[in-house]
Amino acid sequence: MAMTQETCQSMNWNKKLLNTPVIGDITKKIVSMKVDHDAKNIAEHFTQFLEPQVAINDALRHEVFKIRHNVYCEELAFEAIKEEGLEQDEFDPQSIFSMIKHKPSNVYTSCVRLVKSSCAKELLPIEKFCIDSIQDKALHPSKFERHEIAEISRLAVKADFRRRKTDQFKGSAVGVISETTYSETELRCFPFIAIGLYMSAATMAIDTGIKHVFVMMEPRLARSMKFVGIKFHQLGAAIDYHGLRAPYYINPEIFMSNLSPGFKSLYHAIEKDIGQQLKNNK
Repeated sequence: MAMTQETCQSMNWNKKLLNTPVIGDITKKIVSMKVDHDAKNIAEHFTQFLEPQVAINDALRHEVFKIRHNVYCEELAFEAIKEEGLEQDEFDPQSIFSMIKHKPSNVYTSCVRLVKSSCAKELLPIEKFCIDSIQDKALHPSKFERHEIAEISRLAVKADFRRRKTDQFKGSAVGVISETTYSETELRCFPFIAIGLYMSAATMAIDTGIKHVFVMMEPRLARSMKFVGIKFHQLGAAIDYHGLRAPYYINPEIFMSNLSPGFKSLYHAIEKDIGQQLKNNK
């Protein structure tokens, strides 16, 4: 049976999606008007195949630490290999975590944490390691109440859901989707895992009363997120911190007011799951 023009266009667009990195170069193509128009379908597929989940117990937090070890120790070599296969640090006790699970395989694909602070002794990672990089003094963490600030950190996507284009980026968490393991429909939503993680972190922040959020990220990732409508405010120049990274700031008002209309569908789907889990865990 001959393919219709609409089918051909859909296949061509899907092919473009398959060649889009999960983290890093989320290109303008993926956040063009076409993607925004199709975002409701993407949100539908995302919720069909992927499930955001708060790590509310030790077993789930164990999964978080395993993913982080796989990415930060084994792949990126940012941290030393741990005998127990778990990557943990001093900020975990003051953090809440979320993951995204691939429903058909029951495999956790990725994770992110929101580091909170209840007092001056509980520093955020950006305060301990990168405080001099914050040049915008009006948005310095010290300007706000401790219980109202947090930091998004340790975002990691397992290599099972990525594939590096070349060895040029050895150890990088940037890659295209493996096309051989999953269905075409599943592949359509995989490039949005990183975006989904930031939306999960945003939900955790908003639902727990956080008003000011910081993050150290690659400038190219911040630029890419801007095309989706997640507009981080850069606080200073990029420094060498696990690669070239710069300090950024965002708050719930900035996040909600700039999120592009199409991607609000994806956010609301994620917020529904994360919000209910946080509510049930209170």
